Amino acid sequence: MSEPAVRPNETTVPLMPCASVEETLAFYEALGFEATYKQSKPYVYLALKWSGFQLHFGPAPKGLDPVREESGACLVMVDAVAPYHAAFVAAMRRVYGKVLSSGPPRITRYRPGASRFTLIDPSGNSIIFIQRDEPAELEYGGSKKLTGLAKALDNTRILREFKNDDLQTFRALKSAVRRHGADASLVERAIALCHLIDLAMVLGEPTDPWLADLRGLELTTDDRQRIESELGYLAGLQEWLP
Repeated sequence: MSEPAVRPNETTVPLMPCASVEETLAFYEALGFEATYKQSKPYVYLALKWSGFQLHFGPAPKGLDPVREESGACLVMVDAVAPYHAAFVAAMRRVYGKVLSSGPPRITRYRPGASRFTLIDPSGNSIIFIQRDEPAELEYGGSKKLTGLAKALDNTRILREFKNDDLQTFRALKSAVRRHGADASLVERAIALCHLIDLAMVLGEPTDPWLADLRGLELTTDDRQRIESELGYLAGLQEWLP
């Protein structure tokens, strides 16, 4: 009798560290995940399911610090990322009364047309949702042709959308506005200030200085339209603009 053949129908399931069974379950169940298996003793093991994919969790290594967000990671390849982001955001608003934007846990912003976003769970794991037809040569930003504030804004995409580093983005933009704001166009300055306001809200920093600067700009209708076309995904944009 011949041995069974290897067939290309495998299923892989990520196994990530779990720093707290209670916090992990509370977070994922709030998002609509179903716990198909759970135990705390003699060791931690959780199996969670949402739509057609699964996430499994085991014991966390000694000394794991979820705040560092260096725990584990998982890629979830999907046909379109926007519906997933919308579903998780709606669940957060329903359960927590707000979108979790700082943490862990949190969800990263979704810019219309973007091909990925990330969920960071209470253990510091990153669940990265990626569109299957994402370009092979992904345009990350960081153009060498740009200078001044325009260059800083271009680099914002790298820091926020791919490195998920809001604090570094905030610091870099603050420095860029201070150094190059006077020489930048009104629209570039306004876009930078809008990012700073959004980042300040995420990081728990004061927004008044950036709001005051933004409302002091004399923007034309065309200026506003360009800002809205680029930043319309920011929830408070209409309230901030002069």
